Amino acid sequence: MSQPQNLQMLARYRAWADRLIYQSLANVPEQALTRSQPIIFGSLLRTLHHLNAMDQVWQAHLQGVPHGFTSRNPEDCPDFATLYTQQMQINDWYVAYTAALDEQHCDDPVSFTFIGGGEGVLRRGEILQHVVNHASYHRGHVAMMMYSLGASVPTTDLPVFLRDAG
Repeated sequence: MSQPQNLQMLARYRAWADRLIYQSLANVPEQALTRSQPIIFGSLLRTLHHLNAMDQVWQAHLQGVPHGFTSRNPEDCPDFATLYTQQMQINDWYVAYTAALDEQHCDDPVSFTFIGGGEGVLRRGEILQHVVNHASYHRGHVAMMMYSLGASVPTTDLPVFLRDAG
Protein backbone atom coordinates (compact mmCIF):
# COMPACT_ATOMS: atom_id res chain seq x y z
CA MET A 1 0.00 0.00 0.00
CA SER A 2 1.40 3.41 -0.94
CA GLN A 3 1.63 6.22 1.59
CA PRO A 4 -1.32 8.12 0.05
CA GLN A 5 -3.45 4.95 0.08
CA ASN A 6 -2.52 4.30 3.71
CA LEU A 7 -3.41 7.87 4.68
CA GLN A 8 -6.73 7.57 2.83
CA MET A 9 -7.53 4.39 4.72
CA LEU A 10 -6.59 6.00 8.04
CA ALA A 11 -8.77 9.06 7.34
CA ARG A 12 -11.73 6.80 6.51
CA TYR A 13 -11.03 4.74 9.65
CA ARG A 14 -10.98 7.86 11.82
CA ALA A 15 -14.28 9.09 10.32
CA TRP A 16 -15.86 5.65 10.89
CA ALA A 17 -14.66 5.45 14.52
CA ASP A 18 -15.82 8.98 15.29
CA ARG A 19 -19.23 8.29 13.76
CA LEU A 20 -19.65 5.24 16.04
CA ILE A 21 -18.62 7.20 19.14
CA TYR A 22 -20.89 10.15 18.37
CA GLN A 23 -23.82 7.87 17.53
CA SER A 24 -23.34 6.09 20.85
CA LEU A 25 -23.30 9.41 22.68
CA ALA A 26 -26.29 10.91 20.86
CA ASN A 27 -28.80 9.82 23.52
CA VAL A 28 -26.64 10.59 26.54
CA PRO A 29 -28.03 13.63 28.40
CA GLU A 30 -26.00 16.82 27.89
CA GLN A 31 -25.52 17.14 31.67
CA ALA A 32 -23.72 13.78 31.69
CA LEU A 33 -21.51 14.88 28.80
CA THR A 34 -20.56 18.07 30.63
CA ARG A 35 -20.17 16.47 34.09
CA SER A 36 -16.77 17.15 35.64
CA GLN A 37 -14.32 14.33 34.94
CA PRO A 38 -10.75 13.79 36.21
CA ILE A 39 -9.22 14.58 32.81
CA ILE A 40 -7.26 17.57 31.56
CA PHE A 41 -10.14 18.89 29.46
CA GLY A 42 -12.63 18.62 32.33
CA SER A 43 -15.45 16.64 30.73
CA LEU A 44 -16.33 14.23 27.99
CA LEU A 45 -17.79 17.01 25.82
CA ARG A 46 -14.74 19.23 26.26
CA THR A 47 -12.49 16.29 25.31
CA LEU A 48 -14.46 15.91 22.07
CA HIS A 49 -14.19 19.67 21.59
CA HIS A 50 -10.41 19.53 22.04
CA LEU A 51 -10.21 16.91 19.31
CA ASN A 52 -12.34 18.96 16.95
CA ALA A 53 -10.41 22.16 17.65
CA MET A 54 -7.08 20.47 17.04
CA ASP A 55 -8.44 18.97 13.81
CA GLN A 56 -9.21 22.55 12.77
CA VAL A 57 -5.71 23.66 13.73
CA TRP A 58 -4.05 20.94 11.63
CA GLN A 59 -6.46 21.59 8.77
CA ALA A 60 -5.39 25.26 8.81
CA HIS A 61 -1.71 24.26 8.85
CA LEU A 62 -2.26 21.99 5.84
CA GLN A 63 -4.05 24.84 4.04
CA GLY A 64 -1.46 27.43 5.05
CA VAL A 65 -4.01 29.70 6.72
CA PRO A 66 -4.36 31.02 10.29
CA HIS A 67 -6.49 28.93 12.64
CA GLY A 68 -7.29 31.52 15.31
CA PHE A 69 -6.89 29.19 18.31
CA THR A 70 -4.82 30.32 21.30
CA SER A 71 -5.43 27.28 23.51
CA ARG A 72 -5.63 23.51 23.10
CA ASN A 73 -8.60 23.67 25.48
CA PRO A 74 -10.75 26.51 24.10
CA GLU A 75 -13.21 28.06 26.54
CA ASP A 76 -16.09 28.34 24.06
CA CYS A 77 -17.36 24.76 23.84
CA PRO A 78 -20.34 24.08 21.55
CA ASP A 79 -23.20 21.81 22.54
CA PHE A 80 -23.10 18.15 21.55
CA ALA A 81 -25.30 18.45 18.45
CA THR A 82 -23.20 21.29 17.05
CA LEU A 83 -19.96 19.47 17.82
CA TYR A 84 -21.30 16.27 16.22
CA THR A 85 -22.04 18.16 13.00
CA GLN A 86 -18.69 19.95 13.04
CA GLN A 87 -16.77 16.70 13.59
CA MET A 88 -18.53 14.88 10.76
CA GLN A 89 -17.81 17.83 8.45
CA ILE A 90 -14.11 18.03 9.29
CA ASN A 91 -13.78 14.26 9.00
CA ASP A 92 -15.29 14.52 5.51
CA TRP A 93 -12.71 17.20 4.73
CA TYR A 94 -9.83 14.96 5.84
CA VAL A 95 -11.20 12.04 3.81
CA ALA A 96 -11.44 14.24 0.71
CA TYR A 97 -8.02 15.80 1.38
CA THR A 98 -6.30 12.43 1.62
CA ALA A 99 -8.14 11.16 -1.46
CA ALA A 100 -6.59 14.01 -3.47
CA LEU A 101 -3.09 13.63 -1.99
CA ASP A 102 -0.36 12.08 -4.12
CA GLU A 103 2.95 10.52 -3.07
CA GLN A 104 5.00 13.64 -3.82
CA HIS A 105 2.82 15.94 -1.73
CA CYS A 106 2.83 13.56 1.25
CA ASP A 107 6.46 14.60 1.79
CA ASP A 108 5.90 18.36 1.42
CA PRO A 109 7.09 20.16 4.55
CA VAL A 110 4.54 22.28 6.39
CA SER A 111 5.86 24.96 8.73
CA PHE A 112 3.68 26.09 11.64
CA THR A 113 3.72 27.56 15.11
CA PHE A 114 2.60 25.39 18.01
CA ILE A 115 -0.25 26.86 20.07
CA GLY A 116 1.93 26.56 23.18
CA GLY A 117 4.80 28.33 21.42
CA GLY A 118 7.69 27.26 19.26
CA GLU A 119 8.08 26.58 15.60
CA GLY A 120 7.50 23.24 13.96
CA VAL A 121 7.86 21.55 10.59
CA LEU A 122 6.16 18.28 9.66
CA ARG A 123 5.52 16.60 6.34
CA ARG A 124 1.89 16.52 5.20
CA GLY A 125 1.79 12.76 5.68
CA GLU A 126 3.13 13.10 9.22
CA ILE A 127 0.45 15.65 10.08
CA LEU A 128 -2.26 13.34 8.77
CA GLN A 129 -0.87 10.40 10.73
CA HIS A 130 -0.83 12.58 13.84
CA VAL A 131 -4.46 13.66 13.34
CA VAL A 132 -5.55 10.00 13.27
CA ASN A 133 -3.30 8.97 16.16
CA HIS A 134 -4.38 11.93 18.27
CA ALA A 135 -8.04 10.98 17.78
CA SER A 136 -7.34 7.35 18.73
CA TYR A 137 -5.55 8.47 21.89
CA HIS A 138 -8.41 10.66 23.06
CA ARG A 139 -11.07 8.17 21.94
CA GLY A 140 -9.63 6.00 24.71
CA HIS A 141 -10.29 8.81 27.20
CA VAL A 142 -13.82 9.23 25.82
CA ALA A 143 -14.48 5.48 26.07
CA MET A 144 -13.36 5.45 29.72
CA MET A 145 -15.75 8.29 30.49
CA MET A 146 -18.53 6.55 28.56
CA TYR A 147 -18.06 3.42 30.69
CA SER A 148 -18.31 5.56 33.84
CA LEU A 149 -21.65 6.92 32.54
CA GLY A 150 -22.96 3.43 31.76
CA ALA A 151 -23.10 4.30 28.06
CA SER A 152 -22.62 1.66 25.39
CA VAL A 153 -19.06 1.87 24.03
CA PRO A 154 -18.63 0.74 20.43
CA THR A 155 -15.61 -1.21 19.25
CA THR A 156 -13.53 1.21 17.19
CA ASP A 157 -10.41 -0.89 16.58
CA LEU A 158 -8.71 -0.60 13.20
CA PRO A 159 -9.01 -4.35 12.42
CA VAL A 160 -12.78 -4.12 12.96
CA PHE A 161 -12.95 -1.20 10.54
CA LEU A 162 -10.87 -3.09 7.98
CA ARG A 163 -13.12 -6.13 8.32
CA ASP A 164 -16.33 -4.09 8.09
CA ALA A 165 -15.06 -1.88 5.28
CA GLY A 166 -14.32 -4.97 3.18
